[in-house]
Amino acid sequence: MAAQDFNILLATDSYKITHYKQYPPDVDKVYSYFECRRKKGDRFNEVVFFGLQYLLKKYLSGPVVTEEKIQQAKQMYQQHFKQSVFDEEGWRKMLEKYDGRLPIRIKAVPEGKIIPRGNVLFTVENTDSDFYWLTNYIETMLVQMWYPITVATMSREFKKILAKYLKATSGSLEGLEFKLHDFGYRGVSSQESAALGGAAHLVNFCSTDTVPGILLTQEYYSCPMAGFSIPAAEHSTIISWGRNREEEAFESLLNQFPSGPISVVSDSYDIFKACRHIWGEKLKDRVIERSEGSTLVIRPDSGDPTETVIEVLKILEDCFGSTLNSVGYKLLPPYIRIIQGDGIDINSIEEILKKLDDEGWSAENVFFGCGSSLLQKINRDTLNCAFKCSYVETDGKGMDVYKQPVTDPSKGSKRGRLSLRRNSDGLVETIEEGNGKPEEDMLVTVFENGTIVKEYTLEEIRKHAQLWEENLDILQHNDDALQETEQNQKNVMNGVH
Repeated sequence: MAAQDFNILLATDSYKITHYKQYPPDVDKVYSYFECRRKKGDRFNEVVFFGLQYLLKKYLSGPVVTEEKIQQAKQMYQQHFKQSVFDEEGWRKMLEKYDGRLPIRIKAVPEGKIIPRGNVLFTVENTDSDFYWLTNYIETMLVQMWYPITVATMSREFKKILAKYLKATSGSLEGLEFKLHDFGYRGVSSQESAALGGAAHLVNFCSTDTVPGILLTQEYYSCPMAGFSIPAAEHSTIISWGRNREEEAFESLLNQFPSGPISVVSDSYDIFKACRHIWGEKLKDRVIERSEGSTLVIRPDSGDPTETVIEVLKILEDCFGSTLNSVGYKLLPPYIRIIQGDGIDINSIEEILKKLDDEGWSAENVFFGCGSSLLQKINRDTLNCAFKCSYVETDGKGMDVYKQPVTDPSKGSKRGRLSLRRNSDGLVETIEEGNGKPEEDMLVTVFENGTIVKEYTLEEIRKHAQLWEENLDILQHNDDALQETEQNQKNVMNGVH
């Protein structure tokens, strides 16, 4: 659906059409909030806030209600419910009173900020008592924030693991932002998922093949070029030569791309023979003559990822030799590296890096690609994302509200007006029941009455999302590590972005 055809009146769950009839009489205001709830034993203890600016710009800003859209919604819901339940009068009043702009205020954490689970991330409230029902009418759209938040968070968890092993096995974090390449475009459910998920990954890394993600950051986050790639072979460009001409296929790639790095998938038949006999013997001189800036990156694409990477490294060492870096780990010559993109997820990448460490190999030797496990194999429950009402006003009198299900205390919700602050110990915490101090509040008004009032560039967001230098060896997924890293966050990594 083209942006100009989008109808905000239809962008909700069916049952919300009737909710304007269900609130208490004389209700003036509905105030709700979004959080990633925290449960004991959660693997990911902090989240990266990202994607709200895109949703606001594309779907909610400006005059979004028109007479044509009201009529479209009226007809649709009449057929859908088989009775007249649509609030035609309320939407027309919004059109007449606000020229079709949404009388809503949204306050949010700055995009890119790292926030511990269980804290408010943004709040929504109506600014006109006539439209108390609007706050939760748009919940369905806003809860979709779970997707970019989860991808950005997952990407940063990959980055923590890569940073830990890169620092330990090379002594620096040089090149960290290119260590995880986004291969997820073909594995997602839609074009928009590719764009939004691809952009979320680019908060943490500069390496991608997901073009829609780059385009989204250009249009919505003022970044001329957020991600980079290199020429790369796929199986069709190798096997189309025929099995007996694999060497010619490889050599042709070296000829076609004589300068700059190139990635060549090398397991169409036998990755080990290809590395030892083609790259390591027949084309060895051609490989060696490539400069450091024109690295040949060999890509395995099947088998056990850990065992395959280790075996390929050993073969390449036999053929091309290796040296010891400044911290005593083995490093292939600069003209040859590996990228492992098959079977990569948050577990396997750590298994591979640990095996490399155990066997004396630097993480500098290997790049990684990730597809569905980065952009698709997640859902709203991955980070337990929820949108709940916490405060209402009736006849101007405020009341804190909450849910507290006896069967699941973890689903209890927050109470009253909320603010977010960093306390005297440096820890981020949510203040409930309107007790926060405005000068301490980390939540910023980003949207008011149909207008975006605060924007962030990708450059700013990347700075917010930077890792911290302190204690990389304890960047583990447990509560103790979270508390320790928060208390010791002082020095920002150099050169990550």
